[in-house]
Amino acid sequence: MLGTGNAFLPYGRYHSFVMIDGKHVVDCPPTALASFRRAQKPLSDIETIFITHVHGDHVFGFPFFLLERRYISDRDSNRPLTIVAAPGVKQRLEQLCALAYPGSLDEVFSKIKWREEPEGELECGLTWRRFRVHHDESVDPYGYHFNPGKEASFIHSGDSGPCDSLYDEMAQTSMAILEMGLPQWVESDHHHKPSDVEKIAKQLPELPMIITHTYIDEPQENRTPTVTDAFPHHPSNVFHARDELRLSWDGLKWNIID
Repeated sequence: MLGTGNAFLPYGRYHSFVMIDGKHVVDCPPTALASFRRAQKPLSDIETIFITHVHGDHVFGFPFFLLERRYISDRDSNRPLTIVAAPGVKQRLEQLCALAYPGSLDEVFSKIKWREEPEGELECGLTWRRFRVHHDESVDPYGYHFNPGKEASFIHSGDSGPCDSLYDEMAQTSMAILEMGLPQWVESDHHHKPSDVEKIAKQLPELPMIITHTYIDEPQENRTPTVTDAFPHHPSNVFHARDELRLSWDGLKWNIID
C-alpha cells in the first residue's frame, strides 16, 4: 500500500496507491513519485499500470511518472511499460501529458503498450478482469479482479459506492482492497462510508477487507485533524490500512505485515 488517502490527503497519508509484486501499480496519483521515493522503489521497475478511472487523484501523477523514467531511471527506454485501461483513457492521458510537458513526453508515450481488453493476462501470469463500478460516470469508473478463479485472487474497488457489480466480484475472491472515501455525514453514494463497509463486511464475514482511499488521518497528538483521526469500529474481517502496509499470500491465506 504505497498510499491510502483520499483526494484530500489526510495527515500521514499519500493518495491511494497499490503496488503488486513490486512491478505493477493501480493508478498513478499526484503523490506517486513521493510514494516511490519513500519506498525506495526505482520507477524503472514498474512494468504495468492499471487505471481504474481518470479523476485527478488517480492519474495526475502520470506525466511526472513518465518524465522521471524518460530522464532519470530509464533514459535509454530499455524497460517496457504496459498500461491496462478502458478504451478512451489513452487519449485522456495523452492530453494530460501534452498539457503538463508539451513535446517532452511524446517519445516515451509512443512506446507504451496499451491493453484495453476487459480481461487479460500479463507475461508474468497476473490476470485481470475489469468491471464497472458506481462512481462519477464521466470518468469511466472500474474496479479490477486480479487472478480471478485462483487461490490468491483479490479485488481492487477503484473509487466506488455500494453496487452489485463490485459485491458480486468480492463474493468470488479471497481478499478485497476497498475504498472508504467519505465520512458518514456526507450525502453522496459515489464512495463507501463506514456503514456501507460494515454492511458488506457482515454479508461476507470470511472475506478480508483492506480499507484504502480513506478520509481519516493517521492519529497524532497535538494536531487538528483534517476531518477526523477517529476510526470507526469495523467488523473483525476489516482492516484499516496505513501507508506502506504490506500484504502477502502464504499459499493458504492473505497475511497483513503491519
